[in-house]
Amino acid sequence: MTTEIRSFRIDVPQEQLDDLHRRIDATRWPDEVPGVGWAQGIPLDYTRELADYWRTTYDWWAQEARLNSFPQFRTEIDGHDLHFIHVRSAESDAMPLVLTHGWPGSIVEYLDLIGPLTDPVAHGGSAEDAFHVVVPTVPGYGLSGPAVGWSTARAARAWAELMSRLGYDRYVAHGEDTGAAISRELAVIDPEHVAALHLTMIASATVTAETADPDNPAEQRAVQIALRTQHQLGAYALLQASRPQTLSYALTDSPVGQLAWIVERFKDWTDSTDAPEDAVDRDAMLTNVMIYWLSRTAGSSARYYYEGAATWGQPEPEIDVPVTVAVMPHDIGVPVRRIAEQNHNIVRWTEFDRGGHFAAMEEPDLVVADLRAAFRDYRK
Repeated sequence: MTTEIRSFRIDVPQEQLDDLHRRIDATRWPDEVPGVGWAQGIPLDYTRELADYWRTTYDWWAQEARLNSFPQFRTEIDGHDLHFIHVRSAESDAMPLVLTHGWPGSIVEYLDLIGPLTDPVAHGGSAEDAFHVVVPTVPGYGLSGPAVGWSTARAARAWAELMSRLGYDRYVAHGEDTGAAISRELAVIDPEHVAALHLTMIASATVTAETADPDNPAEQRAVQIALRTQHQLGAYALLQASRPQTLSYALTDSPVGQLAWIVERFKDWTDSTDAPEDAVDRDAMLTNVMIYWLSRTAGSSARYYYEGAATWGQPEPEIDVPVTVAVMPHDIGVPVRRIAEQNHNIVRWTEFDRGGHFAAMEEPDLVVADLRAAFRDYRK
């Protein structure tokens, strides 16, 4: 295994864009039940309009240029060629921070955070709040390419090696969705180097109707969110956890299928009302879709659900690393502090009045401010 770190730039051939456009033009559209809105899935009229925008108006080259404005690299870890962004702050005593995306996210989730975190003075903060920022692409996702046999624990081991390879002996970590699980695993396997965590999700800290305090309104609300996620929104997880290969044929062959599969999550999981664009920028959302489409990683990213399904519902190992939590009210799983404290060293718990599952995309200013405050006590 080589430990070489190589510079990388995205360079999508025009032929791939031509193929995408041809496939969108050739879409076979289904019918739908009139007047049901989003109740049975992403609506036909909205999907056709969004696909037309993707085909005729969305500018991949502008998005590629923006992605390439950040220093990107590749390095082989555990047999896989890992992609990551690495931006060092001009502040020499900045704290190293690794940001990890989830599904169906990508590095796009964190682009708006990189400037404020690495150069806080230019964004209304103080030099003491500076971070060196590392944003890896999870193996099996996007720019890291398809991968077989990867899990959150294996990804966490790769992160520990990556941070060591970059020369960071002590660092902090943030994660959303699968990224939260990877960050948590990182604290389990590398506690001597992980100074603290910042999470928006803790899988084991949700409650059921049986475990929630009947006299606690916040816990009762968490139960209702969990029930909605399980019974109305959870079919995607069962499919990815049981038949990811079958799903991958549809999503890898049909761009509109890939679009619908991801955009529905952005509507269901965000602090939105009529459409996901209420919560996230349309072009950023489409760039996220593009990264999955161009890399053909619909199937390999879904396999994380298959690899992790055997441990669903099982207790997570205790961790002593300090954990800070940011609770977004419109997430698909709202953690409860009383439960989280059973196996986490909770040192900070912030409940926001807005925001959903894609916190960094929806409310970047809130996340930046909370990261600065959460990690202030863990700098050298």
